[in-house]
Parts: sequence; structure tokens; C-alpha cells
Amino acid sequence: MSDDARQAAERYRLDRRLREDGLEPEGAQAEAPARGSTAAERAAFVETSIQQAIRRGDFENLPGAGKPLPDLGTSHDPDWWIRRKIETEQLTGLGPPALTLRVEHAELPERLDAITHEAEVREAVGDFNRRVIEARRQLQGGPPVVTPTVDVDDEVAAWVERRRAREAAAAVEAPVRRRRRWFGRR
Repeated sequence: MSDDARQAAERYRLDRRLREDGLEPEGAQAEAPARGSTAAERAAFVETSIQQAIRRGDFENLPGAGKPLPDLGTSHDPDWWIRRKIETEQLTGLGPPALTLRVEHAELPERLDAITHEAEVREAVGDFNRRVIEARRQLQGGPPVVTPTVDVDDEVAAWVERRRAREAAAAVEAPVRRRRRWFGRR
């Protein structure tokens, strides 16, 4: 807008004459319906705005125009967009506890195999069991928590067996070499 009052007054007169002649002033947009308007008036305003944008070509050349949304699946899922975001961004630890605990339960042996001390394995399994029990107690929305707790002693025994099997496999693969002392060389 201009700071000159004379220009603003002349612009007002010109806009008023154009409206009287049935023409729309340049750059004019339809005014939004008043706050107390009816739902039908608001819907008409939105529809008119959309039609004007179509005529101006605002919706031309949009990415993915005329193509179906990929990977929607066959069943109705109201949270499809958040699932896709989690997959594309490879986010972890998000979502309802029931789902995150299921995934963690499936990956528990691999997580435990990365630990080197038995006390840490016991602590990790105890922490997992505590979070499962806590998730069962909370009455939050989402799917029910069906993840079972894990017996600490059984998991430690399985961890020890996997560790022994890895060590045995490594011993078979690597040939046994005798170390010679530096002073024993000739």
C-alpha cells in the first residue's frame, strides 16, 4: 500500500467503479466470510477460492499430479502417513510402547550379543522386563501390550551358549599359531 492518501483514495474510487460495472479490481481477492457466517457460506467461499486457483493454474505441474499415492495398502489405516514418515526417515524408538517393545523383543538376542559382561546382560534383560511391565500398567491408547517378559537366567544361558559357539567358530576358522619368543629366534 501507498502512504499517499490521494493515491489510496483514487484507488478506492477506481475499485468501486469496477465493482459497479461487474468487473473485479486488479489483485483483488475474495474476502473471507465473517466469523458468524454459516457453514454453507464458508464452504462456498472455499469452493470459490479453489476454482479461482484452478483457473489461475496454481495446481499445475505439482509433483505426483494424477498419480495414486504409493504404498497405501489394501486396508484402511488412518495413520498411514506417520508410518511412511517413520520408514523414510528411519526413525527408531517412536510409536506406541506395544509396537516398540515387540520390535525390541525380536532384536533382543542381537542386542545382548553385543554385550561383553554377564552382569550387563542381566541388567539389560531386567530393564527390558521393567519396561514391558510398566507398559502393561499404563492405560494409554494404542494396541495392547502382548510382549512377554523374558526370564533373566534363560537369556543369560542362551547368551553364554551363543558366545561359546562364536568363539568355537572363530577358533576353527583361524589356524592356531605358536608364538615364538623374540629371544628364541635363530
